[in-house]
Amino acid sequence: MKKSEITRRDALKVMGLTGIATIAPGIAYADSERKNQKRPNLIFILTDDQRYDAMANMGRFPWLKTPNLDRLVDEGVRFDNAFVTTSLCSPSRASFLTGCYANCHGVIINGTLDPKPEIQTFPQVLQKVGYETAYVGKWHMAPGDHARSGFDYWVSFSGQGQYYDCQMNKNGEKFVAKKYITDELTEHAVEFINKEHKKPFMIYLSHKAVHGPFTPAERHKDLYNDIELEPLDDPNDVVEDKPKWMQAAMKKGRKDEKVAPPRKMIKDYLRGISAVDDGIGKILDTLEEKGILDDTAIVFAGDNGFFFSEHGGLGDKRKAYEQSIRIPLIMRYPRMVKAGTKNSGLVLNIDLAPTFLELAQAEIPPTVQGKSWMSVLSGKEKGRESFLYEYYDEHIYRNTDQFKSTPTSIAIRTKRWKLITFPELEDEIDELYDLQDDPGELRNLIKKPEYAPQVRQMRQRLEGIKKQIGYVKPKPIETEK
Repeated sequence: MKKSEITRRDALKVMGLTGIATIAPGIAYADSERKNQKRPNLIFILTDDQRYDAMANMGRFPWLKTPNLDRLVDEGVRFDNAFVTTSLCSPSRASFLTGCYANCHGVIINGTLDPKPEIQTFPQVLQKVGYETAYVGKWHMAPGDHARSGFDYWVSFSGQGQYYDCQMNKNGEKFVAKKYITDELTEHAVEFINKEHKKPFMIYLSHKAVHGPFTPAERHKDLYNDIELEPLDDPNDVVEDKPKWMQAAMKKGRKDEKVAPPRKMIKDYLRGISAVDDGIGKILDTLEEKGILDDTAIVFAGDNGFFFSEHGGLGDKRKAYEQSIRIPLIMRYPRMVKAGTKNSGLVLNIDLAPTFLELAQAEIPPTVQGKSWMSVLSGKEKGRESFLYEYYDEHIYRNTDQFKSTPTSIAIRTKRWKLITFPELEDEIDELYDLQDDPGELRNLIKKPEYAPQVRQMRQRLEGIKKQIGYVKPKPIETEK
């Protein structure tokens, strides 16, 4: 059998997945109407740790200024229920690239591995169907700044990089960035757009911003100085209802002000978005000057959320609460997307790959577990009812003394309900939230007798989705062969 003829069942065998007959196939081919259309250029802009409401158009921080993100929203679609399937940088990035859950692509912790080589990334597929592809920015999976398969043009750095004087690799040539890293990456993306292209192109622009240490550009360092940030930890968040490990974290956070992100740090985080926003403006201007703006599908997203001291003073991400797993997600493509659309369907980071491949009229690899959101936007389908969230305790799976604060968490979220389980903890309660009545996840309902039927139903749904995607519990990295 030729490699190109691999079946879904064969692919699942390669990945070690068994017993799956109902895995979501995605959209294998573009429909006949779409095949008659010109294939668009594709641009994906990814930020690091940007929570879903860290954009002016969301209204959460009314003084925030993001005019170019606002323009994307005004001229495209904003997905108001967009999520990552793992709220951690490396697994999430691998999921964007492959369209797979972390337990499938194998990147379960930070900075250690690239996706399994037998799983195709969407840039690899795009290359095969005639796209010129570029990667610009933060890779942050396996160590190293070297070029990865699937890209004709490569600009990156190792690991987290630096906001200033960053050591970089451009197509094999080493250099030190002369500019603030966000501006530097934007410049390389614009340079690629301005090249002569005989084929449609795809740019994957992956920013370091707004990852800590939160460092805004010099021109933005005094933004919002006149703003007084209000505390975001809700006093109605019931500590006693939470699991014991979470109770300890909340009590520590509320007792020790150093645990929660200081307000200046939060302002610097929000200031860092401004350079990203400036860069989006430059990209839009460049596309417009070349006369190809409306021939280009642009997607903007964050790789996971971030806590601003919610739930007892939390910082960072990793946990299955909304501030951690929800992301900003915007798409501009006027050929197919109505301007000013707000979509409330559940969409995921694993849906980017099949969406771009559908737009490119490419066949979706049988390994893809996500589904193009174009059918939801067109009204042909209602979209998913639920999804799986997975996070693996880095203390165990990487054998490190770091990151002991969050246990392995396997959760299911529907449009209304969320069940969070901790399969590696003994004598610990799970969490159930009614997101319709309690969007802040302040009251854990797991022990309330009247919700026992809902708990049973959610457990059944969780097991059902695990079976559907062929879930196999990953092994710690050190034990893998």
